[in-house]
Amino acid sequence: MFRSLRIRNYRMFSAGGAVSNVGTWLQRTAQDWLILDLTHGSASALGTATALQFLPMLLFGMFGGVLADRYPKRPILITAQSLMAGLALTIGLLTMTGTAQVWHVYVMAFLLGMISCVEVPTRQAFVVEMVGRQDLPNAIALNSSIFNLARVLGPALAGVLIYVLGGTGPLFLINALTFGGVISSLVFMRKAELNLSEPVPRAKGQLREGLRYVLRHEELLMPVLLIAFVSMFSQSFSMSIALMAREVFAAGASSFGLASSMFAVGAFGGALLAARRARLTRKVLFSGAIGFGLFQILTGIAPFYPVYLLLLVPTGIALITINTAANASVQIATSPEMRGRVMGIYMLVFTGGAPLGAPLIGWLSEMGGPRMGVILSGALVLVGTGLAVVVTRLISSRVGRPALAVA
Repeated sequence: MFRSLRIRNYRMFSAGGAVSNVGTWLQRTAQDWLILDLTHGSASALGTATALQFLPMLLFGMFGGVLADRYPKRPILITAQSLMAGLALTIGLLTMTGTAQVWHVYVMAFLLGMISCVEVPTRQAFVVEMVGRQDLPNAIALNSSIFNLARVLGPALAGVLIYVLGGTGPLFLINALTFGGVISSLVFMRKAELNLSEPVPRAKGQLREGLRYVLRHEELLMPVLLIAFVSMFSQSFSMSIALMAREVFAAGASSFGLASSMFAVGAFGGALLAARRARLTRKVLFSGAIGFGLFQILTGIAPFYPVYLLLLVPTGIALITINTAANASVQIATSPEMRGRVMGIYMLVFTGGAPLGAPLIGWLSEMGGPRMGVILSGALVLVGTGLAVVVTRLISSRVGRPALAVA
């Protein structure tokens, strides 16, 4: 389960990432709570902030993948992490001084999204340079475990800190400090032990080349399309947790943090299960997608808060199952010189659907209530899973290759 941790560089990166991820979840929780405070509980404002954070990936995500193939990945990551720390420090100071406004949060969310356009595909492609192809699925699953362990600790800790410290401002400042963990791990890595890929020389048509590569390889096309449909509504689920906790069950900041943590407990468990698997098959991929849609619907009709909290656990397991299986299958099937561009496309569809899904779910939640938003989101995930199969077969027939079977 933990075999990738025997590699020193990955062990350092994981330790630094664990610290930084806790800070990231402190900030995400604080950001949602700050917007709700500034707008007196507006679901549309929350959806707008989520959309702005993911909109740059939709617009520029593939260009970030091109940069990841052209330039050494470690310096890119150090620069990106430093810029994110500066943004956290800025919004923290604005909040602490009482001058923060909703548009400040919107701008910060958009700038974070711009940096993520380059940072996320670069970080995804950098994992194989630390551990090699053989341990790549295990490393991806462990990354998910670390991320979701932070998701367990971060929101719960954020709820307590908001109450104890009297506001969200200090949480942004704490997050700025935690970036030091991942930056230092990157700085002190042993470069000689990295499996560095040769940078791809600058040339015309590299973006189109990446798109054609995905379209011509069904083993890439199927998980990319499935993630595209599922993530359009999965990315807004954290927003829905905030709405359900606050508006439906009248939970305070600490209880809202508990709900986020229960979802993350499931995601953490699902990531550990994925780390134990030798292979992540398409059956696992589709089981995760269908399970996520069904459990979303069940959380939307949960009658009591304890039942809602319990249902968040299998929902988290299902979501991390599809995310881990899709990520690993795409990276394993990609050649080294194309990995940055392919991961740019993958992360574009993974996060780029949020600007479409988040405002829609926010609007549905305002019109029909948070329960209706969650139920319809789950139903749309199930519809999207079926569409992924249909569209894959249509595209595969047009490029002259047989589509992959679902089994």
